[in-house]
Amino acid sequence: MAELTFLGAAGTVTGSRHLLDVDGTRILVDCGLYQGPDELEERNHEPFGVPPSSIDVVVLTHAHIDHTGYLPRLIRDGFDGRILATRATVDLLEILLPDSGGLQEEEARYRNRHRQPGEPEIEALYSAKEGVRAARRVQGFPYRERVKLAPGIEIKFRRAGHILGSATVELRTASGLEIVFSGDLGRRETPILPDPSPPPAADYLVVESTYGDREHDETPVPDQLARIVHDTVDSRGALLIPAFAVGRTQELVYTLHQLEREGRIPVVPIIVDSPMAIDATRVYRNHPEDFEDEVRQELARGERPLTSGDFRLTRTVQESKAINRMSGPVIIISASGMLSGGRILHHLKQRLPRPETTLLFAGYQAEGTRGRRILEGAERVRIFGESIPVRAKIETINGLSAHADASELMDWVRAAPRQPKRVFVVHGEPRPAATFAGRIREELGWQVSVPTVGQSFQLD
Repeated sequence: MAELTFLGAAGTVTGSRHLLDVDGTRILVDCGLYQGPDELEERNHEPFGVPPSSIDVVVLTHAHIDHTGYLPRLIRDGFDGRILATRATVDLLEILLPDSGGLQEEEARYRNRHRQPGEPEIEALYSAKEGVRAARRVQGFPYRERVKLAPGIEIKFRRAGHILGSATVELRTASGLEIVFSGDLGRRETPILPDPSPPPAADYLVVESTYGDREHDETPVPDQLARIVHDTVDSRGALLIPAFAVGRTQELVYTLHQLEREGRIPVVPIIVDSPMAIDATRVYRNHPEDFEDEVRQELARGERPLTSGDFRLTRTVQESKAINRMSGPVIIISASGMLSGGRILHHLKQRLPRPETTLLFAGYQAEGTRGRRILEGAERVRIFGESIPVRAKIETINGLSAHADASELMDWVRAAPRQPKRVFVVHGEPRPAATFAGRIREELGWQVSVPTVGQSFQLD
C-alpha cells in the first residue's frame, strides 16, 4: 500500500508539492513556491503539511520556482535528505534559487518598512545564501537512467519538453507499483526542445491541466509574431514582451532570430532586460544535448540561434533605465511573465500609456495577477503605487506558452500503454482542471480525481 497526498498545485497552477508515502519511505515530488496574488503567496508562510524532517527524498520535475522554490525553506525547517533532478535543472537552480531568496529578502524589507506600529517584524521566507546552499544540494542525473531512491524504489526521468531539463518522473516500487508524474508538459514541434516523451505504463498517473479547457491558436507562432513586429515597426513604437526568464525568453529570441534570417521581419533592436534570463541563456548554451536536432545542427555550423542581428543584453540598473530613453521601433523582453514584479514594470509604467506601444502576452496569466487584469480589459492598473492608464495595444500569442493545450494534454494521456487505475488532475485552476478531468472520463472511460489541497489517496 502507498498513500499519495497533494500539498500544493491543487486548485491552482502554482505551489506544486506531491507527497508519496510508500514502503516506509516518504518522497516529495516537487517543492514549489506559491506565486501570484497575495492570498496565494501567504500559503508559503503556513506550516508545510508534514514535518520537513520526515521527508526522505525530494524529486524535482523542472527548475521553475513554482516547482522548486520552497526547497530552501524546507531545508531550513529540517529536511536533510537527497534532492534529485536532471542535470540541466541543477544548473538552472544555481541561478533561480538564490534569486528567489533575494526576492524573499526584498519583500520582507518592504513589508517591514510599511508595517503598522506594534506589528512584529517579518522574517524572509529564506535568504539568497540559503538559496545557494539549497541549489548545491541537488544531484543531477541524465534522462532515462534508473536512479535508486531507497531499497526497492527507483525513478527514471523522461523528457517533458517544457523548459530545459524538464522531466516527467516514472517511479517504481519493490511491489511493482508504478506511478507517473507528468510535471509540466510542453508543446509539440516547438523550437529548441524535443517533444515530450509519451508516458510509460503506470498504475497511477498525475497530470497537469494548466490549459485543460482551451486550445492554442492554430496560426503558426512565427506568422503571428511577424505580424506583430511589423505593426510595431509601422507605429514606431515599442513591443513589450513580459516573459519568464527560463524557457519563454529563449524561445522568443530563437523565433525572432529565425524570422530575421528568413527576411520575414526587419532587423530592429531586441533587448533582453533580465539578468536572470541572460544567465539562463548561458545554461541553455551549455546543454546542447537537450536541444532538438535542428538547433544542434545550427550550433554545429557555428551559428548563434539565441541571438539576433541587433541583440542587446542589459544587466545593470543604469542600462535598464537607459532603455526608456530609446525611441521605437524596439523589442523589449523582460521579466516577470505575469507582471508580478521585475524590470518589466518600469517599462510598463513608461510605455503603457502610449498608444504606439504594443504589450504582447506570451504565456499564461494566472487569476489575480496584473497580467490577467490587463488581458481582461482593465483600463488602468497600479504600478509602484500609481494608477497607470492602459492605452497600449494588447496582443496575445498563446502558442508561445510552454504548456501543452487541452488536445495535446489529451494526446499525451491517451498515449499511455495501458489504462491506469486512476488519473489525478493537478496544476490547474478549478475550471480547466474540471474540464480536463471530464474529458478524460468521457473520451477514455478512466477513473479521474481532481484533488483538493491536503487530500490523500490510498494507492493499491
